[in-house]
Amino acid sequence: MKRFYVASSFKNIEIVRLVSKNLQNKGYIYTYDWTVNESASTIEDLREIGLNEKNAVMDADIIIVILPAGKGSHIELGIALGQGKRIYLYSPNDEVNNLDTTSTFYHLSEVQKCMGTIEELVEIVTTS
Repeated sequence: MKRFYVASSFKNIEIVRLVSKNLQNKGYIYTYDWTVNESASTIEDLREIGLNEKNAVMDADIIIVILPAGKGSHIELGIALGQGKRIYLYSPNDEVNNLDTTSTFYHLSEVQKCMGTIEELVEIVTTS
């Protein structure tokens, strides 16, 4: 069974939940659902969330990064790259190729860029 993790920002929480639900319905295992976390109020909370998210990336076979993503998501992308994970970078439009906002790491050969609908993203992930 393939294990996955979805990284993104809080403003994309509903998209993260939709992608996760669709993959779970296809038999994939979600390594950690960060969308249930409350806002951290202490350094210890941050440490615990960081540990859970790091472990989730390490335990996953597949990492999906949904843009726009926050700083934590970019660290998770870095962990995934360092671990040789299969990475899908999703953007609903072509912003990933905008030189003013893109990242050098988005264009590495280890990163598969996906644009379009959530359904198309899930199809790419499940058929690759």
